[in-house]
Parts: sequence; C-alpha cells; structure tokens
Amino acid sequence: MTNLLSNAIRFSSVGNTVWLTAFEQDSEILFAVKDSGCGIPEDKLEVIFERFQQVDSSDSRNHEGTGLGLAICRSILEMHGGKIWAESIMGVGSTFYFTLPITVNSK
Repeated sequence: MTNLLSNAIRFSSVGNTVWLTAFEQDSEILFAVKDSGCGIPEDKLEVIFERFQQVDSSDSRNHEGTGLGLAICRSILEMHGGKIWAESIMGVGSTFYFTLPITVNSK
C-alpha cells in the first residue's frame, strides 16, 4: 500500500487529492488507490507490473525510480492470495486496485 500511495502522490500535481478506499466483498477486501495524474496508456496497464518497467512521463517533473515497485507489489500480493491491477484514463488519472483474502483464525 505504501508503494501505491507514494506513486499516486508522486504522479499527481501539487494540491490534488489522492484517494484510498477499502471495501469488503465476499471473502476478500478490495483496496483502491486513485490519483489525478497524467494517466497510463491502455497498452501499458499490464506491462507496468513487470520488473524494470516504467511509463514515460511527458511532464518535466522528476519521476525517478527503478521500475521494481509494482512488480514487488504484485509478487507480495500473489503470495498472500491477492491480485493487483490498474485502470486509467489519460489526462484524468489512474486507479490501482488490489485484493487480499479475508481469513478467519479459528482456535
């Protein structure tokens, strides 16, 4: 979650809002991190979760990174039985969703 929030803040303009929501649905929790950044091209929405992948930014702000954050997020979530994906509209922003299963410990 820290990586997703950090990315949302980094790619949003100063003064814009970043949203974090969570909903229980069936046997999992759905989290959403929404920004108001420049957006991600549709053909890059899956590629960004691969190692060393980044979307080129046309603005002049510095968006340095290694391109590993989203790949690490996906790996951790999958190890815990969750999944992650993104939806985006160019010029409007992106929403990153991830799920984690709800487990009940019975003793």
